[in-house]
Amino acid sequence: MRWALVKVCLAVTAMVVLAFAVPLAMVVREMASDRAFSNAERQAATMGPTLSITTDPAQLRRAVESTEMGAAGRMAVHVPAVGGAAAVDVGDGRAAAQAVAETRSLGRATTTGVPGGGSALLQPVALGSGDIAVIEIYVPESEVSNGVTTAWLVLGGVGLALVIGSVAVADRLGARLVRPAERLADAAHQLGEGRLGARVPEDGPKELRSAAVAFNSMADQVVELLANERELAADLSHRLRTPLTVLRLNAASLGDGPAAEHTRAAVEQLEREVDTIIRTAREQRPPTAAATAGCDASEVIRDRMAFWSALAEDEGREVRLAGVDRTVRIPVARPELAAALDAMLGNVFRHTPEATPFAVDVHDAGDAVIVLVSDAGPGIADPDAALRRGNDGARDGSTGLGLDIVRRVAESTGGDVRLGRSVLGGTEVRVWIALDDRARGGDRGARGRRARRRRRGD
Repeated sequence: MRWALVKVCLAVTAMVVLAFAVPLAMVVREMASDRAFSNAERQAATMGPTLSITTDPAQLRRAVESTEMGAAGRMAVHVPAVGGAAAVDVGDGRAAAQAVAETRSLGRATTTGVPGGGSALLQPVALGSGDIAVIEIYVPESEVSNGVTTAWLVLGGVGLALVIGSVAVADRLGARLVRPAERLADAAHQLGEGRLGARVPEDGPKELRSAAVAFNSMADQVVELLANERELAADLSHRLRTPLTVLRLNAASLGDGPAAEHTRAAVEQLEREVDTIIRTAREQRPPTAAATAGCDASEVIRDRMAFWSALAEDEGREVRLAGVDRTVRIPVARPELAAALDAMLGNVFRHTPEATPFAVDVHDAGDAVIVLVSDAGPGIADPDAALRRGNDGARDGSTGLGLDIVRRVAESTGGDVRLGRSVLGGTEVRVWIALDDRARGGDRGARGRRARRRRRGD
């Protein structure tokens, strides 16, 4: 399209230049010729007064030599025989005698070619006796074409400049038209290859801007639909964790026997399948607008604790909340924080005996918010291995996916997750969520992640 537009513009401009330049060149040549012969007529007119006074050859010769043309050898005077006197030719005549006779008989100026090139202007002048004398002015070819070549070169340069300029303008215009279309096609290919972040700048002609707006809107809808689908799969799967936990606890009370073992094995298999679904749904999830909106950590913790309190009451667990009586804003979407809390609380119920107390605390450290989930259980013998389990998924039973979800939520803000011994005697999960657009907490989170990598030997 771009080169087609350039070719069309080139052809049109060339035709326009030729249509105007060729006639203009001919006009320039005619003007140069008219200028040369007009000058010759003026020079011939200077001899008219002399011829009206005298036809004496000596006086005529002096008069001719005193003129510019006569001095240059380009003027001649042809006087016919008057009163029985012989005809007189003064100066350097080049025109044929027949041409001079025809001019005398016609009584008007004529031009004729001369041997060796050039032209001669023959101007008749009436004498006092009534006879006609002829003044001849030689006009060389160089004077007839004086300035024509320069004018033609200028016209050619102007025409070439117009052609080049039109091609450049057409190329820029074509690029302005083609580039947005190429970007749109490239973005469509990227979206088709699964790169959901592909977008098109909304610039260019009105029609292409409309197409870019429509494409970006479509891409946003595709991303939103995929995100909603993944979130729905993850949420539905994660909601199964609580009844599965209750089912596992009930299966543990069935005692021994083949039926009880089969039930417990089926529950464990179902838990592994649910973990796999959650992991698959949450991997490479595209960010949405809600991810940057943030939420009130205290409100989310109170809501999730209301959900888990029923199970805690059934198992006789004492629950303590601290720091949730005031608003604590964090740069984490509500569903993400809820999933992380469910993962940590689910681990408490899964890996500690019944009647084991636990606590959830929230601390606002200024540049970060710290969420602590601690219990009075047996603790974790190898915290590094517990964090790694969320990545390898090669162990039976718990895959550690819950801690992997918590870690990704914290690291998305520049924070990190640390496991240690709680004041209750069991495990403490410390989630560090950085504030201020990750500016101040990012370095701390990065240091924490580098420290963990060194401990793991990655």
